[in-house]
Amino acid sequence: MADEQSITKVTEIINDSKIGMLTTINEDGALVSRPLAVQEVQDDGDMWFFTGLDTSQVAHVRQDPRVNVSFGKNTEWVSVAGTAEVITDRQKIRDMWNQVVEAWYPEGPDTPEVCLLHVDSDSAEYWSSPGGTAATVLQWVKSKVTNSRFSVGESGTVEL
Repeated sequence: MADEQSITKVTEIINDSKIGMLTTINEDGALVSRPLAVQEVQDDGDMWFFTGLDTSQVAHVRQDPRVNVSFGKNTEWVSVAGTAEVITDRQKIRDMWNQVVEAWYPEGPDTPEVCLLHVDSDSAEYWSSPGGTAATVLQWVKSKVTNSRFSVGESGTVEL
């Protein structure tokens, strides 16, 4: 698959999933993951998330900006490696503000603790099993019966 098609595939999986597991590196060097709702995915795979300045993810990103964000829905998955940055620009926060975010921060976009995480995506790996769960199960049964390697469908790696 051409890079442009692969990037489109990555952004489609992210947009369909909506919630990603953001993995950061804590002060002890351990990996820590938590769910965050993606607000925007750009054509180059870069992502935006709302969060709070007092959260562990912000502390971790400020210490070590390397992150991974993984998404999955039904039979499609993507894992994106990149570098995160904490954004406190009030105008950018206002521009991206929406009703879903307001449920978390009812005081609005000028709430002092509200910030954005911008993930500058470097690369992504994706997996897709066409035909859904039934097709995946059928492929598994076929591999057992024919004593052949299980094939889950399409996968790829793309530089973003």
